Amino acid sequence: MTDQYAVVGNPIAHSKSPMIHAEFARQTGQDLVYAKLCAPLDDFAGCVTAFRDGGGRGLNVTVPFKVEAFRLATRLTERARLAEAVNTLKFDGDQILGDNTDGEGLVQDILAGCAFPIAGKRVLVLGAGGATRGILLPLIAQQPAALMVVNRTAAKAEELRAHVADHFAVEAAGFEALAGREFDLLINATSASLSATALPIAQDNFARGALAYDLAYGNGETVFMRQARVCGAAQVADGLGMLVGQAAESFYLWRGVRPDTAPVIALLRP
Repeated sequence: MTDQYAVVGNPIAHSKSPMIHAEFARQTGQDLVYAKLCAPLDDFAGCVTAFRDGGGRGLNVTVPFKVEAFRLATRLTERARLAEAVNTLKFDGDQILGDNTDGEGLVQDILAGCAFPIAGKRVLVLGAGGATRGILLPLIAQQPAALMVVNRTAAKAEELRAHVADHFAVEAAGFEALAGREFDLLINATSASLSATALPIAQDNFARGALAYDLAYGNGETVFMRQARVCGAAQVADGLGMLVGQAAESFYLWRGVRPDTAPVIALLRP
């Protein structure tokens, strides 16, 4: 029998997930269908239960339900626990496994898509919101030389630093602390590119050979990517590869097969 999966969110019409997972299934010979579910804002749990009771095997979860999915899960991966948000649910008997594959998707795109090693590098993450919380543990697992989180409100960055203190000595500060600091990998996890807003970064923040990676993506370069090029970044990338990478990690969690992301990224690239 064909297995059922879906992505759930509100709104959801824009989601590329069905196309991505259809390509993964075709590539790996998996017998599954993948749909879109628009859950009522006041009844996410009911929507999940109905899908599960109807034979659904797993769900991807997008805005605004990642925190609700975290609360709904009966078992959590360590990265989901640290992120306090879930983007993947797997139904296994009475258990609902909650995972967060965003960070692993990012790491795999940096390593493979950008051919950029993270180990031993000085990493800067711009922003201390939910997106940053979801990517920190996979970044730490790559054993960077240093990891700094900056935010317009320094106290919010400090909260994240304390949250991962058992895993890594992350440095946390406001943007003013960037003066004179140099990094090999700069990751924009703010919403600045979505509002076409430049960030307070400077040329001396970019080490020789630096990669600037924006979690946002769209048609053409983002504001952060253009700003990084002007500042001297050797390489820039948007978050499309991360989108496909996190989907591949979900697919692997569900099916035990790891698909090739490169042809799917090429298919989606404008």
